[in-house]
Amino acid sequence: MSILSENIRYLRAQLKFSQQKIADDLLITRGRYSKYEDGDTEPPIEILLKISRYFRVSIDLLVSVDLRRFPLDELLQLPGNRILLPVAIDGTGENKIEIIPYKASMGYLNGYSDPEYIESLQHISLPFLRNGNYRAFPVEGDSMPPFKEGTFIIGRYIENIQEMKTGKTYLLVTRNGFVYKRLARIDENYIHVLSDNNFYEPYQIPFYELLEIWEYEYSLLKEYDVLDFSNSDVKGMFLSLKKDIQNIKEELHKAN
Repeated sequence: MSILSENIRYLRAQLKFSQQKIADDLLITRGRYSKYEDGDTEPPIEILLKISRYFRVSIDLLVSVDLRRFPLDELLQLPGNRILLPVAIDGTGENKIEIIPYKASMGYLNGYSDPEYIESLQHISLPFLRNGNYRAFPVEGDSMPPFKEGTFIIGRYIENIQEMKTGKTYLLVTRNGFVYKRLARIDENYIHVLSDNNFYEPYQIPFYELLEIWEYEYSLLKEYDVLDFSNSDVKGMFLSLKKDIQNIKEELHKAN
């Protein structure tokens, strides 16, 4: 058996998942997945990328390090364990803000690591959101106050759990779906979160349950025509727009 096959067998055992569940989540057959664990077949790169994202372990570690030496929570903090985020980019190189449709929790969980799925999503561009990767998630129900159903929360991608800050709010993508919570504290193996709606009790989320972390930046109505700038520097935004316009004028002048 290869290091890869041993590693994915170990990771699955740590999560206490069946081969069928992981195969379903990866959108492949159980027979195909079992061959990867048995070492009979090496996964093609597109499946290896999905496996890496699924277990939140970099491809480099998956294929070169015996992960059985590390508890699952420690794996996520290993140096070099960097998971690339698939993003859509327009013809000018500008990052698009992908919009996750309503009633799409399970669809997103199955496709969040698939560049083709991300590319298929509707998107918008906001000129004042340039430094970082952003995505818009729908608000459903009453667990995301002060936002009501019909609103989209735009979050900035956070690569490392240790970058999270106590008191800030985050859209958290877990293995069970996504939730919008405020960070209370970070322990050795868990984050503790709470809702701004007092009806919901605080709780903890193990590191290995977290798939993606998006720090709140803006909210956007479903019609995409009203923004909430309560958490932004509006003056800075307009100064940035002014600078962009000036740069465009200078480029046009040079062209002439």
